[in-house]
Amino acid sequence: MIQRRKVIIGTIGAAAAAATAGGSAPGTANASIQVAAEQAGTVPPPPAPVLLNVVPASGATGVSPAKPIVVTVESGTLRSVTVTAGKTEIDGSLQADGSWQSSDDLAYGKSYKVTATAVDSSGAPTEKTSTFKTMQPSHVVKTTFRVNAMTSMKAGHTYGAGQPVIISFSRAVDKKVAEKAIDITTSPSVEGKFYWSSDTTVHWRPAKYWAKGTKIKVNVNTLGVRLGKGLYGEKNASTHFNIGRQLIAIADNRSHLTKVYVDGKLVRTMKSSFGKGGGTTGANGQRISYWTAGGPHVVLSKERKHSMSSASYGITDPNDPNYYDSPDIEFCTRITYSGEFLHAAPWNGSLGRANLSHGCVNLSTSDARWVYENFLLGDVVDVTHSPRKLHISNGLGDWTVPFDKYGRD
Repeated sequence: MIQRRKVIIGTIGAAAAAATAGGSAPGTANASIQVAAEQAGTVPPPPAPVLLNVVPASGATGVSPAKPIVVTVESGTLRSVTVTAGKTEIDGSLQADGSWQSSDDLAYGKSYKVTATAVDSSGAPTEKTSTFKTMQPSHVVKTTFRVNAMTSMKAGHTYGAGQPVIISFSRAVDKKVAEKAIDITTSPSVEGKFYWSSDTTVHWRPAKYWAKGTKIKVNVNTLGVRLGKGLYGEKNASTHFNIGRQLIAIADNRSHLTKVYVDGKLVRTMKSSFGKGGGTTGANGQRISYWTAGGPHVVLSKERKHSMSSASYGITDPNDPNYYDSPDIEFCTRITYSGEFLHAAPWNGSLGRANLSHGCVNLSTSDARWVYENFLLGDVVDVTHSPRKLHISNGLGDWTVPFDKYGRD
């Protein structure tokens, strides 16, 4: 065996020497040596070619801005990805599988350039450049969040137990599509339903008043979503708010008392005077009722002073016995759009005994001040024993409708 090994090695050496001496091309000899070395396992094979792939594909147009940019690599490792639209750079990050994905939302009608670099197993770099353009809709729809028609919602603020989620769109939208784009999560979890107060505004409420301390998060994912003919969501929007203590005021038209319950416990009883009843006809022929509307109301706003006049609902003749013009009424807490308030009425000597107002809930100055200082927007004032029912659109009358009928067209 030793002799045979020597022969083989000698033969390889002689062949190499003969090739040189006989004038054969040096590459032939080197190739033979290379092959022999590779067969012996002493030289690694060349690296596999790196393949970079970018989605969306280069040259694509009409791309949805809601879809992320994804860069993947085969037979290599990503080293860098840069995405720009003019001077704007899009952020992204490496994923667990080694790919890269954008994290920023894209914009409509923009051209994007993607430059990706990867290296093979030997460290040699490969670069790929790709460009594409996003879609340009005819119109975009903006999304805002409301406390009510008078007030915008402030993210992170605390509201009362009767506050529905209210989402407003800048244009009339496809309601079913819009609802699918809305994600509402609550802690603790509750079932809820949508109610469209108009073609542009949708409410969402649970079956019962919110529990104390509930946390609500709202995401409206409309970027790239077709909300109607030529209509697309401008961008995704989100908000969150909290429910404070659960305050429910029961304003009894029959007993002339308003009782305030906080988390189920009676904390204050206030002598009250409600709408005197009956009605009249306004200057434009409209029917005017002087009953305080019955049913659950939701606090809409609070004003330290508010001027009240019968002219606001059509009684303009100073000689009319129902005419009044009262500037600077104190400690006013509004509960309807039409002008029902809980407010100070020091002139009313029948608090707790008779109903003499034009529809508001009259209180003593001290009680009205307490309401003004302690009630939150979204708190509930439930007027009982009134023959006139609060309409769902007169303020936030969402709770006047049983849950099984809520949201029905």
